[in-house]
This record gives sequence, structure tokens and C-alpha cells, in this order.
Amino acid sequence: MLSIIVAVAENNVIGKDNQLIWYLPEDLKRFKQLTTGHTIIMGRKTFESLGRVLPNRKHIVLCKNNRLEIQDENVQVISDIKLLDQYIQAEEENFVIGGASIYELLMPYVNKMYITKIHQNFEGDVYFPKVNEEEWRITLKEKGLKDEKNPYDYEYINYERINK
Repeated sequence: MLSIIVAVAENNVIGKDNQLIWYLPEDLKRFKQLTTGHTIIMGRKTFESLGRVLPNRKHIVLCKNNRLEIQDENVQVISDIKLLDQYIQAEEENFVIGGASIYELLMPYVNKMYITKIHQNFEGDVYFPKVNEEEWRITLKEKGLKDEKNPYDYEYINYERINK
């Protein structure tokens, strides 16, 4: 099963210059809690933006360039979406973590979304794809902790696809 995990600004921005724009330690903690022990699927730019292989997660890097090589037993580079079938069909949850083109490409195969909605507009160059609200049901809506370390109003919104 595929699930999307993403932090999105009010204006649907998710990044700028291959980086996150905001810093929300509570959201990063949630990301780690949800994805640890699972497979995370991403594009090459997202992988590069991580700066390292995240511990206790298998990384699948979807990349057009099938000559890209990453020497790490926890990283697999694939160039064909058909090779994701095992993750799409799996009982266990596998997380799509970006970027925008990967979210767009895999959205039809996703059953759940874990969205951190940041209630502020940001200037950026990468946007989360438009979601057809009629295809999704909200299963959780929880206000995030705003404090000196987490300076924005935000909430966690979980969605499940209807009739999939």
C-alpha cells in the first residue's frame, strides 16, 4: 500500500530550491515516527535533499537516469514505475515522500495521505498536486503545537481514499 506524507503550505508550496522552506521539529518527529521501519519512495532530487540515507528505512529512488548509482544497501534506484508494483500491492504501508512530480505520478496508486497543513503562504518553486477532495475522506484532524521551536500554525490531516 502506498501512502503520501508531505508538509504543505496554505498556497500548496512544498519547497524551494530543492529544500524545505520551514522548520517544524514536531512535524519532523512525526515524519520519523511514521516512516521508520518502512520503505520510503522518492525522486532523485528529494533523495539528494535529504543529505544522507535515513536510518531504519529502505529508500526507493525513482529516477529517469538508470545509470544513477548509490552505494548503500538501504537504497535501490529504479527507473521504471512498474517495479513499484510490489509496494503498491503490499499489505504494509510504504511512504511516498516527494517531490512534486513523484507525488503526481503516484497519486492514483495512493490509499492514504498524511498531510501537515501549514497555515501560511510561502514563496516556492515546487507545489503539491491538486487533490480531488471528492476522492478522499478525512480520518484525523489535529492541531499542531505552535511554540518558539515550531513558529507556524499547522495541523495534521490524515486522509483515506474513498472506494479504492
